[in-house]
Parts: sequence; C-alpha cells; structure tokens
Amino acid sequence: MDNQPQKISVIEKVGYSLGDLAANLVFQTLVTYLTYFYTDIYGLKAEDASLITLTVGLIAGFGFNPLIGALADRTSSRWGKFRPWILFTAVPLGIAALLAFSTPHFSYQGKMIYAAVTYSLLLLLYASNNLPYAALSGVITGDMGERNSISSYRFVAVMFAQFFVQVFMLPIILYVGHGDKAQGIETVMTWLAVIGSIMLLITFFTTKERIIPKPEQKSSLKEDLKDLFQNRPWIIMLTVTAFIFITLAMKGGSYVYYFNNYVDENALKSFISPITAFFNAAGMNFFGEDPKSAGFGLFNAGGIVMMIVGITFSKRLADRFGKRDTFIASLFISTLFILSFIFYPPKAVGIMFLSQVLHGFFYGISTPLLWAMIADVADYSEWKNNRRATAIIFSAMMVGLKVGLSIGSSLVALIIGKYGYVSVHGNEQIIQPETVAAGAKMLVSIFPSIPFFIACGLLLLYKINKKMEVQIEKDLAERRK
Repeated sequence: MDNQPQKISVIEKVGYSLGDLAANLVFQTLVTYLTYFYTDIYGLKAEDASLITLTVGLIAGFGFNPLIGALADRTSSRWGKFRPWILFTAVPLGIAALLAFSTPHFSYQGKMIYAAVTYSLLLLLYASNNLPYAALSGVITGDMGERNSISSYRFVAVMFAQFFVQVFMLPIILYVGHGDKAQGIETVMTWLAVIGSIMLLITFFTTKERIIPKPEQKSSLKEDLKDLFQNRPWIIMLTVTAFIFITLAMKGGSYVYYFNNYVDENALKSFISPITAFFNAAGMNFFGEDPKSAGFGLFNAGGIVMMIVGITFSKRLADRFGKRDTFIASLFISTLFILSFIFYPPKAVGIMFLSQVLHGFFYGISTPLLWAMIADVADYSEWKNNRRATAIIFSAMMVGLKVGLSIGSSLVALIIGKYGYVSVHGNEQIIQPETVAAGAKMLVSIFPSIPFFIACGLLLLYKINKKMEVQIEKDLAERRK
C-alpha cells in the first residue's frame, strides 16, 4: 500500500458500490417496513414497537458504533484496517436480518423479547459491517474528485436497493406468501440474506486501502475523542446526519400507512391501471390485484428513478459549486415537495406522484454528498491535527444515522398510535378509526419536513466550502509524499 492518491478503476468502484447495495437491502427494509412488520405482521402494539425501535436503536447508536469505530481504527492486518470487517461480517449480517424479520410463535411477552434481541443483534452486525465499509471510502483514495465519483457509484447502488425494497418488496411478499405476509417476508429475507452476503464478499475482494496513517502516528482513544469534539465540521455533520435520517425514517415508514389509510382507493386504481396493465402484459404480475400495494410500490418507484437521475448531476454540481452549497440547495428544494403533501386531498393521486418524483430528483442530488462530506471531515481532522482517525469519525456519523433512524421509526409508531391506529394480528381485517388518515397525512408532510429544514440551517454553519476543499487536498497530498 502507498499513500499517494490514485485514480480508481471502474471495477473497484463497482465492487465497492455493491457493499452498499447489500447493506441497503437491510437498511431500506428497516426504514420502510420495520414498524409495519412489528404492527401488521408480528402483531405488536404500536407503543411497544415504538419502545423497541427507540431503546435498541439508541443503545446501538451510542454503544455499538463508537466501540466498532475505535476497534476498526486500531485493526492491523494484511488486508488493511477496514476490509477484514467486511469479510468476517458478510454472512452473519445476512443471518441476523433473516432472524429479525422472522415470526416465531411465542407469547406476547416472548415476541417482545425476541424482537428486542434480534433487532439488537442486527444493529450490532450492521454497525460492524457498514461502519468499516463507510470508512473504507476515506482510505481508497485521497483524490476528492475520485471520492465524489466513488460516492456517485455507491449511491446509484443504494438507489437500486431502495428501488427493489420500496417498489417490489411488498407485492413480492404477498405473491410468494400467497397472501400470508409472515411467510412471504421470511422467504424474501432468505434470498436477500444470500444475495447480500455474496455482494459483500465481492466488495472485499475488489477494493484496496491506499491511504494509511503514518507509521509514527500513535493516538489514544482519549486523543481521538478530543480531536472529534474540537472538530466543528464533524459536530455539524453529526447533527445533520441525525436530522436527515429522522426524516428518512419518518416518511419512509409512513407511506405504507398513507396508502392504506388516506389515499382514495378508486382514484388510485384509476391512476395506476395503465401502468399495472403494462407490467402484467410483460409477464411481471408482482403487483397483483391490490391497488394499494401496487400504488405504494409505483409511488416509490417514481421517486427512486428520479433520485438516480439526480445522483448523475451530483458530481458535476459539487465539483463546480462545492459539496456544501450543492447539498443545501438540493435538500431545501426537496423538502418543499415533502411539505406540499399537507395540501393534497385523498383523490389527488396525480399531484401526489408528481411531487414524489420532483422530491426524488432534488434529494438525489444531495444523496452522494453526505458521505463524501464526512470523508472530507476525516481529511480536515488529519489536516488540522496531523493524525488520521477515519473510522471513529465515520462511527460518530453512524451514531447520527442510528439515532435518526431510531427516533424517526419510533415516532412513526408513536404518532400513528396517538391517532388511534389499531395493530393487526396475522391477516385479519380491521377498519381503522378516521383519525388515522389525518395522522398518516401529517407523517408524510409536516412532521418529516421539520428535520430537513433544520439540517439546511445547520449546513450554513459548515465551513468546508469549495475553496477549503482544494486547500486541504493540496496540503495533505504534500504531506503524504
């Protein structure tokens, strides 16, 4: 290994991106279906589901991530610091994901314990895999242009995972389970576990660590933490990450309730019938006869396709205007389209879909920039302190991610419960109170808009602009010679 920035091959970029595709088969399932799984498949009460997701998520965020970050930074092997973690957690992560979405027949208290234990195991293994994977992006190359390119490859892969989970997963669960959602989700998660493990192994074999700390660099965990809390860009990005994932978890976990309880079924069926007819004619009849699950999938599809389009603009805009300014503008505009859902009546299906695709496009521009900016924060720390601690910086960001995910997911369960939502046991049919529709509408509009707007405000305080990016890259390249 050497410390000189290098151009990265397409094979390595694709290989690296497959790791995030695999991780997001798990992560997007948590964002989109965890609350729904607990309330409508496993039969937990909304308040109990909220308690589990919040408590376990906060323990994982503040306990697992700093520990894994400190250990990863101090790992030394012939494969590097971070790649061994990807290798040895590839298969266990898949197994944990399958266990977390299984439905053994226990008493209600037994179900609560099983859910808490399996969710804890899943988050521990996810941190052990995804945190070193994220840190790996900071040591593959020191070239910030190549780093932007890697992030774009990575988040196109993320969009493909998100596309599958949010578009096809619910219809496929109903299809392979023959209407039994519990059996269907276990079957789907089995296949995702196998495919995800293979992709993570490909990531291990196709990537290389090139940026390594100087041999004389020695630092204690206390020194690393001191550097962190004196690093203002890190504090801002940690907070921004938490707010972003609160919104992603809230709106991602609420859409299924929105379509089931608010959107007018006849208007939805009329709007999507030409699209489902096309898929059925092509032999892709995953959408079945349920207009709500079909509409939910196609709604997500439109947003994700436009997110992928937005990602293709991200690198050139970031190269021209800097990551920070591009991030602020795209995130702010995308939030306006989330907020607009408060104005739509149940039959305004067309404008709902239009707002979703416009939100997807502008949010897609910002998507690759978050993790590229965190890698820049690691460079800033090295530039300022003359010590590199990549994994602990990324672990802190993962704290923000887990905290955001936990708070957002628990808020979905808590708020929908406050609006009177009644949990479903098995495949029974329940008529929800009328108040649930109002709650679902708030959960996809007002509530998720607030954290995004706060994140935009915080980014105005982030000082690593285009000019500083160039200066840091130049100075570190000289030092590494």
